[in-house]
Amino acid sequence: MAKYIFSFLTRVLLGRTKATTNIDAKPTQRFANIAKTSLEGFSSETLVFDFEGTLLRSSSLFPYFMLVAFEAGGFLRGLVLLLAYPFACMLNQETMLSMMVFVCFAGVSRESFRLGSAVLPKFFLEDLGREAFDGVMAFGQRVAVTRLPRVMVEEFLKEWLGVDTVVGREVAVFRGRFTGLMEKNEARPQLIRLLGEGRLMGSRATCVGCFSEPWPFDHHQLLAHCKEVYMVTPAEKRNWQLLPREKYPKPLIFHDGKLAFRPTPLATLAMFMWLPLGLPLSILRVTLGVLLPLSISGLVLAMTGMQTTVSKPQNPNFDPNPLANSTKGILYACNHKTLLDPIFLSFALKKPLAAAIYSLSPFNEAISPIQTVRLARDRERDTKLMQQALGHSDLVVCPEGTTCRERYLLRFSPLFARVSKDIVPVAIDVGVSMFYGSTARGPKCWDPVFHCMNPNPSYTLQILEKLSTSCTCEGGGKSGVEAANYVQSQIAGALGFECTLLTRKDKYMILAGNDGR
Repeated sequence: MAKYIFSFLTRVLLGRTKATTNIDAKPTQRFANIAKTSLEGFSSETLVFDFEGTLLRSSSLFPYFMLVAFEAGGFLRGLVLLLAYPFACMLNQETMLSMMVFVCFAGVSRESFRLGSAVLPKFFLEDLGREAFDGVMAFGQRVAVTRLPRVMVEEFLKEWLGVDTVVGREVAVFRGRFTGLMEKNEARPQLIRLLGEGRLMGSRATCVGCFSEPWPFDHHQLLAHCKEVYMVTPAEKRNWQLLPREKYPKPLIFHDGKLAFRPTPLATLAMFMWLPLGLPLSILRVTLGVLLPLSISGLVLAMTGMQTTVSKPQNPNFDPNPLANSTKGILYACNHKTLLDPIFLSFALKKPLAAAIYSLSPFNEAISPIQTVRLARDRERDTKLMQQALGHSDLVVCPEGTTCRERYLLRFSPLFARVSKDIVPVAIDVGVSMFYGSTARGPKCWDPVFHCMNPNPSYTLQILEKLSTSCTCEGGGKSGVEAANYVQSQIAGALGFECTLLTRKDKYMILAGNDGR
């Protein structure tokens, strides 16, 4: 009797059911056997696989639901999910999943939900097992079965892994908003029906199945359509290596969201424990940066945990205050990491600079400790505004026009290169551990607050050599594009970043579905 009670409690508390191993007619094989088989032989086959159990190293789905809860509903919804999770773990898998879906999705707008393409892909990629990825990508056609709501994974599976069909459930929508209720589980009959009709395989006569324990549905019907079945075991997944970035199907250049860490239960708990200290500290840092003189701001902020590293040219003739010897200021061209880039450059040079801006919020512009020059996205007008600003002070411009978190540089607009021949490139890199200080969606006024809420955010600025006259438009006869590309390459070389031709519009179309205006 004690044995049966223990078995029952194990199923209820851990939410697991023992997988059936007596499979009729088709014995399963370990997934590692794929690596021992000629992968070329699978290029004409169809693979039906369990996404979470086959590709992801982690067995916990909590981090992905926390990302949805936090990014779609903020701190409060994230806290509710964290508090509910211990109770959800006492339920069976299906009830636990339904509970987390309800907490994350209830009341969220369907039209504005873009986390499946803007936020989650980065974290899915960082959790892929290399061995599983190589095996799955060897097949000519791929069909993914998912336990997660389709809206969370479909765009990632199709855009990044080339999956042809995603079989999973939808979250019900009422009057444009998610209800938080999962629709009836039609994944199994849908997949069996598609396999039976041969619609998934095209000219292929058979398919290969790959799943993990426990099976996502009744496997007997599925196996009738699979010539081979591979089983992924927990022990096997523990030995997998993470998929390195150079093996990603395409470069990860753009992603959105505030969280800079993988929100496991313990990491999320640490974040909420930090908030009572982190928020006042962020407000203090912002206040000090606004009120204190630029000559001492950097030193005082360093005492609060903000690390700033500055390197300047070894040239002994480098003049940090060129206006004393010239009637026109220096134009500093830097890559763009956060809204604070021009301010930290002012801290580094210990003098006020003017910053050319496009879409800074009125609140941030009002409290800015340095002068701002709001551009209008009109070439002739913007040229005059920048020339006027250079007549009174040095000017900072970010030619990318938007921020980029990863180790890539977007295309540099050539406008700045036509304005001045006194151009100094500045290479900037930022380090954060908890929150990103830049977003593509939502109000931008909170970005500096989130950046300063990190325990020890770091800024690294490399002030490079001033461009020689022969490399500029005015003195060297270069075109604006040539001069801009040269500055981009100089900054990329200093940081070890990669240059791209992507633009601000490309970023916002991918992350927000608009042109970013």
